[in-house]
Formats: sequence, structure tokens, C-alpha cells
Amino acid sequence: MKWTEADIPDQTGRTALVTGANSGLGLRTAEVLSAKGARVLMTCRSPERGQRALEQVLATGGAAELVALDLADLMSVRDAAAEVRDRTDRLDVLINNAGVMACPLERTADGFERQFGTNHLGHAALTWRLVPLLRATPGARVVTVSSLAHQQGAVDLADPNYEVRRYSAWGAYAQSKLANLLFAGELDRRCRRAGADVTSVAAHPGLTVTELSSTMARAQRNPLLALGAKITGLFSQNVAMGALPQLCAATAPDVEGGGYYGPDGFRGTRGHPARAISTAAARDELVAGRLWDLTADLTGVTPDLP
Repeated sequence: MKWTEADIPDQTGRTALVTGANSGLGLRTAEVLSAKGARVLMTCRSPERGQRALEQVLATGGAAELVALDLADLMSVRDAAAEVRDRTDRLDVLINNAGVMACPLERTADGFERQFGTNHLGHAALTWRLVPLLRATPGARVVTVSSLAHQQGAVDLADPNYEVRRYSAWGAYAQSKLANLLFAGELDRRCRRAGADVTSVAAHPGLTVTELSSTMARAQRNPLLALGAKITGLFSQNVAMGALPQLCAATAPDVEGGGYYGPDGFRGTRGHPARAISTAAARDELVAGRLWDLTADLTGVTPDLP
């Protein structure tokens, strides 16, 4: 049987936080969880875009709220986490969905390479700051969204922010997506060691048409990339299908901690959710542990998970 939205259990009484919920996969995820009865906290960087997305989700008849969050600013991450803790005493699902892709070399507010800083460091800091809330919620789950691009990635622990080596937009993106997978696995292992009833899993959307591709092409001002994005779109699946793996990872009762979920079709590019294949680099526990420690040093956040 193919897993679909119809398989999502009733989410009444549950609280979910979705990062990057103003468009694409995040918006679709927020819509579906809200329609299934969850209270959804939608994090968005832009108040205007966030408000439009909120109105769209509320139109489903569900419950949703906005939380201001800029993952490229650790002060914003700190404030957003504090706001979430003030608003709720439970967090059943945290979906680390937001991201930037293949952008020119830019720095976050804290001086990190933008893709590593946003996709990995920002989400790690947010997750760690919400660990007390997650641990207080029986059966809580963290879903970190990676990408097929992780297969081309390598994490340079000595120079993750491209301060020395030559910058590659796609290399930096692949590094950040590999970091997402390493983080998801390490988080699950540490939760188990700490006796925390928190499950950490990862998911990827396959080849899905979202705003990331067009935004990337505009950022690089490259007509060939824009053309490539359009051609890729011909072979991609829609956002509703692309969101299924993260929805499955967030809600399916039989999800396994440390698992990785993605489309079951050709090379993981399209289809219904199933266990996905990750690279050996993504399963390297030694590198994952070193990345965990480096992330704590860079973000200044000390996770309550030894």
C-alpha cells in the first residue's frame, strides 16, 4: 500500500512547529497538519508572507499561529524558541523544513556561510533550545528535511563556512544537506542515550517543484540555471507529493528513530514515502559527533543531551 495523506492519524490535541511555513513544502505541511487537527506554529522570516500563509492555513478550518524566525540570525532563533516555550507546554512535532539553496556566497548575521548557517546551524540551535519542551512531551518527534543533494556532499569540519577554501554554491548546499542528515542521526542517538522519549528522523522531498529553484536561479542571475530549473520542473512532482515524506516522518506510527524517508520512485526523485537510502558519509557516527560538538561551539548553544 502506498502511504498518502489519508493515512495521517488524527492530530487533535497535538502541537507542531514547521519552519519555513510561508511557502512550498512548509506551507503544504502546515495546511495538512492543521486540517488533521493539530495546532500548528508556523515560523516565517517575512511578516507579510507569513500573514498570507497563515490566512491560507486558517482557511482549512484548523488552528495555526505565526512565529517570527530568521534562521540566519541566532538571536532570532533564541527569541523564537523562547516565544514557543511561552506559548505552549508541549511540542509533539518539530519539522526543520526551511532552507536556502545554491545561493551566492553570503554571510549570516553571525558570520556563517549562509547555507550552512541557515540550513544546519540555525535548525540545530532551534532544536536544542526546544529540547526541554520536546522532552516534556511524550512521543515527541523531530523531522529534519535533507535532500538528494547530500549524496554529493562532504562536511569540511576545518572550514565549514568557506573562510579559506574556494566557494561553491552547490558544494555548500550539499554540505548543509549532509549536515542535516548527520545531525538527525546524532540527535536520535543522544536522545536514546539520555532516555528521552524523543524520536529524530530525516526526510527528503525528491525532485519537487518549489520556490527554491526559481529563487536560486534569480539569486545567481544565470539564465542557464533558470532554463535548467524549468526543464527540471518537467520531471518533478508537485508540492503535495513532495511534502508526503516529511508528513509521513512526522506522523506515521511505525517510523523508526534515525530513519530517513523519501519518495519510492526512480532514484528517489518522485513517488510515495518509503525508507530512503543515504550515503556512507551520512551514516558516519564519528563525523556526526564531531559536527555536533562543532555546532555547539559555533552557535554557543549547549544541548541538554550529553
